[in-house]
Amino acid sequence: MVGTGVCLFMSLRTLFVPNRMRGGNFLSLENFLYLGMVYFTVLVGFGMVYLIFGLYAEPVITEANGNGGVSFLQKAGMAVYFSAMTLFSVGHGDVVPLGAGRFIAILEALVGYTIPAAFVARAVLERE
Repeated sequence: MVGTGVCLFMSLRTLFVPNRMRGGNFLSLENFLYLGMVYFTVLVGFGMVYLIFGLYAEPVITEANGNGGVSFLQKAGMAVYFSAMTLFSVGHGDVVPLGAGRFIAILEALVGYTIPAAFVARAVLERE
C-alpha cells in the first residue's frame, strides 16, 4: 500500500518539477506520451488501492447490482474500471464506492481534474 502511494506521488510530482518537458513544440509526441504515462500511472495506482483495500480490509467498491467479482481477476478488473471512470469522468453508476472508498474516489477525481490544468500551466510557463 505504501509503495503504491509512493509511485502515485512520484508520478504526480513530475508535473510540478521544472524542465521535464523537452523540445520546443507545445504539441509533440513526447509531451503526449508523457501525459499519457502520468494518467496511466494514476489510473493503475488508484485501481491497486481499491483492490488492496478489497482484498485485505473491507471492500471499498461494489457493483450496483450486487454481483461483486468472485475471482481475483474480476475484482482487479472492477477496481481498474472504477478507477478509470472516476479519473476521467463522474462515473456511470454501475460500480459505486463504499465507506472509505468514497474519500479515495474524491481524491482520485480531484487528481483527475488537476492533471490537465497542471500540464497546460506547466507547458505555457516553460514556453515563455
